[in-house]
Amino acid sequence: MAAFPGKEIFAVRWIYLAIVAVFLAALIIFVSQNTQSVDVSFLSLGVALPLAFLVLVAYVLGALSGGSLYALLRRSVAGSRRAGG
Repeated sequence: MAAFPGKEIFAVRWIYLAIVAVFLAALIIFVSQNTQSVDVSFLSLGVALPLAFLVLVAYVLGALSGGSLYALLRRSVAGSRRAGG
């Protein structure tokens, strides 16, 4: 046991904050450098969007679908463990 567990938590929070700040800075740089519009077509629909916005939409859709798939697989594995013993 550490003598001061609060200090360790405090240090980890600063590290986490620094990581978030670096990612936020990278995001701001990416958005500022990718403002040109790109044409996107799907079936008969077409739209012109800024590249940064398109990347954001793709990221969010990927995170949602990946998170949903992970939750589905986790629930399936947990259900098979209960049923199998």
